[in-house]
Amino acid sequence: MMKQKIIIEVPLHCSECRKKIMAICTTADGVTSVSFQREGRDGVMIKGKGVDAAGLTACLRKKVKYAELVGVVMDE
Repeated sequence: MMKQKIIIEVPLHCSECRKKIMAICTTADGVTSVSFQREGRDGVMIKGKGVDAAGLTACLRKKVKYAELVGVVMDE
């Protein structure tokens, strides 16, 4: 299975939002690391193997009201 780098745009307004996002992302299957990005637009970068990017985005959308899948990059 290939490693993935997933970028999802999410609101990082407060520490509560960041806690919710971190909890959702770290419990998803296949996730090895999660980091926040603040260049240009707020987002979260998830790295792992076999992560369901669309499912994770949908789950974030339910919990934090806004999440947009920006991209998925496959690494070797």
